[in-house]
Amino acid sequence: MAGVYIHIPFCKSKCPYCDFYSYCSKENERKRYVDALVNEIETLSRCGEFVTTPPEADTLYLGGGTPSVLSGEELFRIIATARKIFNIDSSAEITVECNPSSDIESVAPFLAKAGVNRVSLGLQSAVDKERKALGRASTKEQVKQAIKIFKENGIYNISLDIMLGVPYQTKESLDETLDFVINSEATHISSYILKIEEGTFFHKNYHKYDFPDEDTTCDFYLQCFERLKKAGFNHYEISNAALPHFESRHNTKYWTLDDYLGIGPGAHSFINCKRFYFPSDTEYFINGGKAIFDCNGGDYEEYIMLSLRLSKGLNLTALKEKYSDAPIERIIKKASFLKEKGLINFDGNTISLTENGFLLSNNIITELIY
Repeated sequence: MAGVYIHIPFCKSKCPYCDFYSYCSKENERKRYVDALVNEIETLSRCGEFVTTPPEADTLYLGGGTPSVLSGEELFRIIATARKIFNIDSSAEITVECNPSSDIESVAPFLAKAGVNRVSLGLQSAVDKERKALGRASTKEQVKQAIKIFKENGIYNISLDIMLGVPYQTKESLDETLDFVINSEATHISSYILKIEEGTFFHKNYHKYDFPDEDTTCDFYLQCFERLKKAGFNHYEISNAALPHFESRHNTKYWTLDDYLGIGPGAHSFINCKRFYFPSDTEYFINGGKAIFDCNGGDYEEYIMLSLRLSKGLNLTALKEKYSDAPIERIIKKASFLKEKGLINFDGNTISLTENGFLLSNNIITELIY
């Protein structure tokens, strides 16, 4: 079964690190967009030649931007339509990204009624000075309150985002954030190393902030996942850890080359080994603009790269069965060398990255493929 991603490009304010397609909007534009979104879900007319019939889906993910900028009624309408068209039943994973500064008390009942069983909250840091630098409008107490409200509405699968290498972060302040996420009883943690993207506020004003250096940030990464492991979390993907059975089913589709359909400006799809996307232009989408072909996907290089993002790693027997042209002997030779360096685990058939290897994943993957 496929996964369905729906992009909501609206935010109350633009975070200084964000390079996703998102912006502040007016109520009228949001209403027009919701109408266009529902129309596309029902007709798939903008997907054109790429999707002729609605795929059956077992995951649905509303991301952004900030989906909770929309009203509870609007979110219910979108989700209910998607569940009907893509035959998404009660066993599916249905996730909505929410900002703790939104009107969670008003939105949560509509999400529960729509069948949402997982929410992702943008904590980023539990330290006030760091949160302020990151442009977070809410306090950690609001995050705690949002979690309480969702649980009161029957949504217990809570994922929290945190960031590493943010301005003013120290080993002690990271421990404070980790104390918060562990004590929050969240089921899933996404922990991202801050990357300064061109065009963002941080990129333009880098000199104004006290950013940790690269080596320190790497230490933060190891500190983070070591503590999460001790708290019972499985570090199942480079940037993600979960309690047993709470791994993100939707995001795992990206890493295992399963089909997924993205709807909305800036959303990308992978269907039948073809990649296509909608341009990052809300008016283009509202006015019926078509999805654009990107490239063919799913070759052995991409399979290797994505498999090695996961802690379970790359199974060479499966690789050979799936791709007869994969250079197995060359990979084995290089894997033996990388194992000696302590960067991978290798038992002769399965290759997986060590914790230190995750920090050098791009270099290791390049070494194995080429």
